[in-house]
Formats: sequence, structure tokens, C-alpha cells
Amino acid sequence: MCGAKSKSLAFTGLLLNCLEMIFSANTGFSVSLYDVTSQSISLRWPKFSGASSYRVTATAVNTVGHSLLAHFSDVTLKATLTSLIPNTVYAIQAEAIDKNGIILAETQIMQSTVLAAPILSVSSPSCDSIALSWKAVYMAAGFSVSLMRSDGLGRMLRENTTNTSLIFTNLDPGTLYTIKAYAWNANGMPGDDFTYNQRTSPNAPADVKVAFNSGALRVSWMPTEGALTYTVTASSGLLKLKCNTSSSSCMVPSLQCSSEYYVSVTAYNDAGSSKPTDAVSLKTIPCAPVNISIEEDELGHLLVSWSSVSFGHYYVVFVKSDDGLEVHCNTSYTQCHFQSDCGFTYFISVFAYNKAGQSPLGDVFNYTTAPCCPSDFRAVFVSSDTVRVTWAPVRGADLYETRAAAWSTVVLCNDTAPACTLSALQCNTRYHITVHSFSEARGSNTSCAPKHVATAPCSPEIKNVSKEGLSVISVQWQSNNEDATYVVTARGEAGLWHCTSTGSSCTLTDLPCGSAFSVSAIARSPAGQSLPSYSVPLEMAPCCPNDLILTQVTQSVTNISWSAGKGAQTYVTTLESPKGQAKCRTLQNYCLLGCITCGTNYTVSLKAISETGLTSSCTYQGYSSSACCPSGVKLYRLSNNGIRVFWQASDETMNYSTDLHGSKGNFTCTPRAGRSHCDITEIPCGDVYTVVVAPLTDKGPKLTFCPKKIYSVTCSGSSVGMVIYRGKSNAEHI
Repeated sequence: MCGAKSKSLAFTGLLLNCLEMIFSANTGFSVSLYDVTSQSISLRWPKFSGASSYRVTATAVNTVGHSLLAHFSDVTLKATLTSLIPNTVYAIQAEAIDKNGIILAETQIMQSTVLAAPILSVSSPSCDSIALSWKAVYMAAGFSVSLMRSDGLGRMLRENTTNTSLIFTNLDPGTLYTIKAYAWNANGMPGDDFTYNQRTSPNAPADVKVAFNSGALRVSWMPTEGALTYTVTASSGLLKLKCNTSSSSCMVPSLQCSSEYYVSVTAYNDAGSSKPTDAVSLKTIPCAPVNISIEEDELGHLLVSWSSVSFGHYYVVFVKSDDGLEVHCNTSYTQCHFQSDCGFTYFISVFAYNKAGQSPLGDVFNYTTAPCCPSDFRAVFVSSDTVRVTWAPVRGADLYETRAAAWSTVVLCNDTAPACTLSALQCNTRYHITVHSFSEARGSNTSCAPKHVATAPCSPEIKNVSKEGLSVISVQWQSNNEDATYVVTARGEAGLWHCTSTGSSCTLTDLPCGSAFSVSAIARSPAGQSLPSYSVPLEMAPCCPNDLILTQVTQSVTNISWSAGKGAQTYVTTLESPKGQAKCRTLQNYCLLGCITCGTNYTVSLKAISETGLTSSCTYQGYSSSACCPSGVKLYRLSNNGIRVFWQASDETMNYSTDLHGSKGNFTCTPRAGRSHCDITEIPCGDVYTVVVAPLTDKGPKLTFCPKKIYSVTCSGSSVGMVIYRGKSNAEHI
């Protein structure tokens, strides 16, 4: 075939040379051909003298069609006729024309176009083959196809065929090949050739490696000859993730956790794709655990549980408290136990692990334990029905609730401060006092232990105050407490008096007379002291005067005086005898009692009466009134300058005393008992004498209230003369 083509070209050249020579011989103007294809004929000519333009006309000889006409300037000496019909003989006429349009010379040549080139459709169905196909070429008897590496290495492959398709095998993968094809006609003349560069598809990548990195899949491989791009496919069920790259590695993002992927790599170039590599299995990191629950299964212990995770080999739970301390737990189970303290907030996260790594961070849960219980609270009574409870602040508490419970009664106090005052408590009652701490996050800690506190006794109520004796008072009250001791206090200006009893009465003794008191009672118990009862006024009877003095003023009048009796306002004094009674009522501390019988024994009594009418009866030693004064006192003259005083005795057993008082001297005589006269010798005459005869007693001086009589004693010479009665002294009239 390649030899027939050479002969045909030689024959054509000889024919053209002959024609050129013929035209040249006739006109001196000729054309020559230098290239012939299926659609064009290239020719040239020498410059013709006098020609200003050239015209070339090509007319198909064996086909009906339009002639091709082309004009050229005088400087154009070659041309290419295009848009010709393949495998067609053309009569080509060239003309040299002057500026007037006159043809100066012409020449003609016959030339046939060659067959059209086959238009190849090329592909690489595998990495070592190239498949070609083309449409039939008009008037073609056969085809010739050659293939060779574009880099010149290796040998050329050539195939002649009458078919319109062809496959070259055993080629190098991913290698660029140059393909040439042409058709020849029945005469063996070759037509235009068609050149095409085609690369074989690449081989599958080798040494594929996969690794999981931060939620993405990293795939790497050895580069493949002739591969321009690569596609990584990661399949999990119906889900397919792809990554395209021109390098030898690729990151496939957004892998689903807890999934198994099958990974393959396919190489691509302009010829097609390789076969996918054998799939490599990869299990991704586990998903974050879900359904996390946190509870205090018992005081001081947290139980964290969760649902199992696919492909999770083990789990790690991290628990961080709000003070920065962190602990963790490794387990292959789905729960963990942790110790916890009251009043803390814990931040809890759970991770699942497998060979691919750690699961992503799921929800971070926070759990706040109940606030701590005040363990050292103190209860102090500020009054009998009010207790102040204090405690140290505890961790985690936003509010405190203080509860005092007794039977069906509950007293509550809520406050943010670590103190509370519980008031209006019932007296003589045992309360259970509990301080509960409360937080907004967890609520109340109900495990706090109570403290037992008993309130002070109730105040007693005095029912009666009665006088048991002169200075003894009995106080009775209503006993309304258990195990209480009662203290009764009498309070006054005189001081304090107490009595104590576990019953319902007690006696106050040695209370001073004439004093006013306020009597109240309190109850005491180990729980404290009650408020005092309402006070009851108490007034003691007035005191009896200590000093009572009786002074007889006259024979029938006695003066009684006494010291003041404390608390007394009014006094009543009484002298009483079988012969009669003398009484005096006064606001003063003295009194004159008349109608006293001389020489009589009296019983002396005094009543001291207070402003409110309380009376003290005071009894003193008996009182004897003085003896009666004698009557009938007379003076008689005796011889030898003497005077006899004579009287009538009131009591024959009584001794009497006689006193004479004058300007010239005072004279006294006391006769023997039973006698009723007394003699005074050697009395000066010529003087006036006051004569008093009074009975004598063993208790005191002579009486001074007996009548005084005045006598004038005259002289008879140097002796006593007449004795003359002059009357009574004014001193008698008291």
C-alpha cells in the first residue's frame, strides 16, 4: 500500500510537468502544483510580463457542481483552491490579465483531489487498550491506522483494515499515544490522514492507606502513571461521599460517627477512569453518647448513665466541679458512680472511644447537688416565746427555711441571712427546730437533722394571797407547767422576800410590818424562765409602836405617848379595868385619857390602823394608876414651934409624904404606913407655906398632882402662932 501511493504521486508529477512544458512552449505562462489534499489544491506560477492580475478557475470534471473562481493581484504568484470535493478530478485554468482585462496568457492543468481522511472516534476502554471507530469514507477501499507512543519510546503499531473500527491492546497504562489513519481508493492512492493523540486510561492506584483525623477521612496512595485526577469514594449503606483531587491524597469530610465506610480510589485522565481499588473498611469514631441521665442514687453519690453507642468500645466520663476539680471514670459499661459533695455544681460530659479515636463532644450537662445542711446552728431564747436561731452560711444555699414544729403547730421563717427569729412560740412546749437550706437549682435539702428545743415555762397566774400570821403570807397560783420550779417574790421598799415551790403554793415569812409589796411569781425549768405573772399588791398590817409611855397628869387624867408605828395612820388606845374603860382615837402619837380611877390596875392596848384599814392590835404591859391623893389636909400648931399635917388616907396601907414649901425653907416628913398625920418640928413662923400630901410608890417619884394648899403660919413672939388656911394653890388647876 505504502509503495502504490508513491507510484501514483510520480505519475501525477510527470503529467503536470508535461502539461507545464506544453503551455510554456506555446505561451510562456505555466502553473505547477505543490500540494493536493481531499479539499484543496495548491499551485504557483511565475510572474507574467504585463499582467496586472491573475485568475484561476477550477472545474470538476467527473461531478456536477459549481466552478471555483479566484482572483489574485500581480504580486500574488501562488494560491490554494479550497472547498473542493474529495476524490474528484478538477480542470484548473490559470490566466494572466493586463490592466485592461485582456487575457495575456492562459494555461490549464488536470488534477484529482484525494480521499477524505477518516474521522476517528477514540477511547481507552481499559488501561492497556485503545479503541478506534470511524465512519465510512466515500470511495475508500481500505484504511491504514498506525499507533505509537508520543514520547517516541517503543515501536510503532500499524493495522490495515477494511472495517470501520479497530482495537489496539497490550498498551502501557496512562500513556499518551499518537494515532494516524488514512483511507485509500481502489487505485491504492492514499487520502488525507487524520492524526489524534489519545492517552490510555490509568491503572488503579496502589498502596491505598486510610486514616481518621478530626472527623474527616484522610486517604493516600501511590501516584498512578498518566492519572490526572483521582476520586475517593467512601460508601456507607446508601450514603456515598466523594473527594476529587489531582494529588496523591485526599480528605473526605463530614463522615458520620458510629459508621463503617468502604473506601476505594479511582484514577482518571482524559481517556477515562481506572478500576476502583479494592475497598478498604474503616469504622469511624463513635457518636457522642445520648440519653445521659444524672441522679443522686444516695446521698453523696452521683450516678451517671447513658445509652450504648455503636462501635463504642469503652467510655470516659468527665466530672468537673465548680471549684475546678475534675475527676473521670473509664468503663466499658453504660454507667459510672461518682462521689459528690453538697452545694456543688458539677459539669458532666461523656465520651465514647474506639480505635478511630474519641467521639465528638456531646451535650455538657450540669448537675447541682442539694445545698448543705447547717450543722452547727444554735438556738438562743431572747424571750420566753421567742428564739433566735443562728448558723454558719453553707455552700450552695440561696435561701434558708427555719421550721419549728410541735404537735400540729408549725412556725416558719424564710430568710437569705444565716439567722432567723421564731416568735409567738407556745410556752412549756418542746419544739423540733430544723434549718433547711434551699437553692434555686436543686430545691430544699430535706435531710437536715432537727434540734430539739423546749420553750420556757408558761407564766403562772396568782390566784390568792392570804395572811397566815403576823408576818406570814401564803401565795397560791395555778400550776400549768411540767417539771417547773416556781419562785414567788415580794418586792417593796423594804427589800425582796422569796419563797420557792414545785407545787402550786408557797409561804412568805418574816415580812416586815407596815410595808407595801408587789407579789409576782415566775416558773423556772431547764428550758429557761417564764415571764413573771401579773403582780398582786400586798400591804402588811402597820407596825405596833415600840415605845409606849403612860404619864399620869392628874389623879383622873393619864397622858399616853408612843413612837410612830410604820404604816399606821390612825391609833386607838384603850385603858381597861373592871372599874371602867378609857379610850382615845387619834392621828397623833399621843393621847390624853380621862376618867382614870386612881389606884387601879389597867390593861393597856393600842390598835395601829393603816390608810387602807389594816389593823394591828398591840398589847402592852398593864398600867396601874397612881394612888389616890389624901383628902382633908389640914395644919395644926404644935407646941415647941412644931406643925402637924393631918389628912384622911385613901388607903391605910399606903405611905404618904408631906412637903411644905416656904420662903424660909422647905420641909418634908414621911410617917409610917397606916398613919394619917405627920409632924414637922422647928418650923420657922411668919411664913406662908404650900402644903402637899401625896402617896408614895415604889415605882417612881412622888406624885405632883395632889392638891396644894396654902397656909400662913404666924409668930407669937418667937414661937409659932396661929395657922391660917389661905386656900388652894393655882397650880392645882391644870
